[in-house]
Amino acid sequence: MADCQPLFETFSHGQLNLRNRIVMAPMTRYASPQGVPTAEVCDYYRRRAIGGVGLVITEGVGINRRSASRDPNVPNFFGRRALQNWRKVVAAVHSGGAEIAPQLWHVGASPPNDPNWEEPERESPSGFFGKGVERGQPMTSHAIAGTIEAYAAAASEAKRMGCAAVELHGAHGYLIDQFFWEITNRRSDAYGGISIAERTRFAVETVRAIRHVVGKDFPIIFRLSQWKISDYAARNARTPKELEQWLQPLADAGVDIFHCSQRRFWEPEFEGSSLNLAGWAKKVTGCPTITVGSVGLSGAFLDPDTLPEISAAPLDELLTRLDRKEFDLVAIGRALISDPQWARKIEAGEVDRLRPYNAADLKRLY
Repeated sequence: MADCQPLFETFSHGQLNLRNRIVMAPMTRYASPQGVPTAEVCDYYRRRAIGGVGLVITEGVGINRRSASRDPNVPNFFGRRALQNWRKVVAAVHSGGAEIAPQLWHVGASPPNDPNWEEPERESPSGFFGKGVERGQPMTSHAIAGTIEAYAAAASEAKRMGCAAVELHGAHGYLIDQFFWEITNRRSDAYGGISIAERTRFAVETVRAIRHVVGKDFPIIFRLSQWKISDYAARNARTPKELEQWLQPLADAGVDIFHCSQRRFWEPEFEGSSLNLAGWAKKVTGCPTITVGSVGLSGAFLDPDTLPEISAAPLDELLTRLDRKEFDLVAIGRALISDPQWARKIEAGEVDRLRPYNAADLKRLY
């Protein structure tokens, strides 16, 4: 394997100072009854910090909107008990030498994790979840304003409790991404539009609201993707120019770092270039980026019954791209589910001691 030193260089951007370039990717665990993270959740995050990651981005946490969550066991980021326990998680991660950022989440029209759950009425841009899939009620201007306010309130709490940053979940077909996507955003008011640039308005106003309450130096990370849970082939931007029209308004509004989700990090985003999505996002905005997508894995992506087997690209390619500064940080997802010590083992050159990812580990907080 190539020299891993690029992964273990420090990273600084504004007030964000990390001991290395390894980020724990956000992964929903459904282990916080009634939205309150438990002691087991606290220990789960602490183990990854002790295991050597530089930044922990938490699983998606619900903002204070009735339909923000898709399961009663997804943690909230509002309410006395939930915030009290998140303070314990923050302290635990800090004790392990890592920084932490909550991922602020609203699922929009996304279906519930448990089909038997009596979910609250969904709110979404236009009452659609995918092509021809009607779900939820189109958001009124009042609902939009209230949702933006809820995002800002959660970000303010994150700064107050000592988090290093916040991440906005704007990917995978959840609420913010539903505003981006032409299939789910059919609005005729100022929050819709024919172009991707026009459809960024909801996200831009959310970022501006967060920037207003957290100040100019508190880092805002924005997670984005082309693919959706309802459509892996979906594209918000079909060309580098459209990508710039999508992301530059977000950068101008206050996004510091773009977290670029792909199913496989090594796949080029546009024809004629080997750059992946994170590489292109950095190229068109000048902002630091995080790459993520099957790092260190082999096997099926998400659902082995409906998707073909894929093989992980060697870490050598990841390290080469990082060394070329195509992106700045690397998020590790499922590999950290099964091996909390992944970062330390990679740094020590103990690749043969890595614990392979096992989907059964998703059923417990290992």
